[in-house]
Amino acid sequence: MNVLEPHEWRHKTIVAGTEWKNPVGTASGTFQLDACGDYYDVSQMGAICTKGVSPVPWEGNPSPRTAEGPSSMVNAVGLQNPGVDHYLVDELPRLKKLGAMVITNVAGHSDEDYAQVVEKLADSEADMLEINVSCPNVSHGGMSVGTDPVVLSRLIKHLRTLTDKPMIVKLSPNVTDIVQIAHAAVDAGADALSLINTLVGMRIDINTGKPIIANRTGGVSGPAIFPIALSFVWRVRQAIPDIPIIGIGGIDSGEKALEYLYAGANAVEVGAAALVDPTAPMRVARELDDLLDSRPELAAKLAKGQTW
Repeated sequence: MNVLEPHEWRHKTIVAGTEWKNPVGTASGTFQLDACGDYYDVSQMGAICTKGVSPVPWEGNPSPRTAEGPSSMVNAVGLQNPGVDHYLVDELPRLKKLGAMVITNVAGHSDEDYAQVVEKLADSEADMLEINVSCPNVSHGGMSVGTDPVVLSRLIKHLRTLTDKPMIVKLSPNVTDIVQIAHAAVDAGADALSLINTLVGMRIDINTGKPIIANRTGGVSGPAIFPIALSFVWRVRQAIPDIPIIGIGGIDSGEKALEYLYAGANAVEVGAAALVDPTAPMRVARELDDLLDSRPELAAKLAKGQTW
């Protein structure tokens, strides 16, 4: 398959009122415009989810930041980014000029951090905001927010007052009851959920007896987490029938994307696979478009914003 060849999309989806030309997007932290734009037309993706954007530039964690795992990778990049002001004058205008549907991932170390970013994005060209309350690689904010339903509810209720843009809350799998956390986010004002973020894991160098990653632990992603992520999507869909869901975790083929749609997702995002094969998001989207040709009932539901 040559992903650079023109393609006429036949199967769209609707997520929280936004129309995606196909049900496949890029996962936060795995897309970089200057790199990925050389491999495919980014405007042809269902959506582009950016790396986490914080109120001020973040340097991220010390190196080494990544390690390989069995059918997976472990990372502790720590949401390195140049800050929201740079994002607003550089990456976002370039993405919109290309015609991309943009989901801006919002990161913070505190409620005030999240609020500052959302306020600056409220009148921007971003199509949707994804609130990252699930990153396991920062000392404050991130997963520490997304594992406590009370703290999460307080944050989302406040952010809801700051923007009318569709707000996605990205959930962590590192919790006892994902349904309880999902309910807290939806009841506080989330328009959609994305799940899952990475699972906490680590690797140890057997020659030194020390952790390979400087942060000691990191987030596990890749094909190894696919069955786990799929079950989380299914459980939340069974508990909350009407909330739009974006499925994330271990997707490297159209077939795996299709499993997420049958589990109840409205759309999916491709993450770690793009770090191995930069064309993976577009290839998965093309494969899924073909697979949906023989599943008209599912395709019809997605086109109306419904799910299986």
